[in-house]
Amino acid sequence: MNKYKCIICGYTYNPKRGDRTQGVEEGTSFEELSESWRCPTCRAQKMDFKEVK
Repeated sequence: MNKYKCIICGYTYNPKRGDRTQGVEEGTSFEELSESWRCPTCRAQKMDFKEVK
């Protein structure tokens, strides 16, 4: 599973960690996040994230 970085603030979503602030369990891929999910740092939308290679 790939990591995704917010182009607004630089937060990196790591699927191995999930996002406890929004109840996203460990092992949840970025693609599996709901469309209503927001960056926990700046509240940017999913479309504001780019895959980290």
